[in-house]
Amino acid sequence: MPTVLSSGPYRFYFYGHEPDEPPHIHVDRDDQSAKFWLTPVGLGRNLRFSPQELRKIERLVQNNQQELLEAWYGWFGNPSG
Repeated sequence: MPTVLSSGPYRFYFYGHEPDEPPHIHVDRDDQSAKFWLTPVGLGRNLRFSPQELRKIERLVQNNQQELLEAWYGWFGNPSG
């Protein structure tokens, strides 16, 4: 599971065996975890993050969306080309 980005206490990564799902990123901190879709950015799943912290993480995903998408397509390939 490649780590794509680290920001403060957050680790952003994806699993190498999820090519059939739309582009997304997993985010962990301690025993908390979330999954965000990348196009468009939106919460897919949350395990124990507070609503306030989820908003902060969503902003990080939005601010790094291009880098996260490039990492996704670099690993899984771009279906449009």
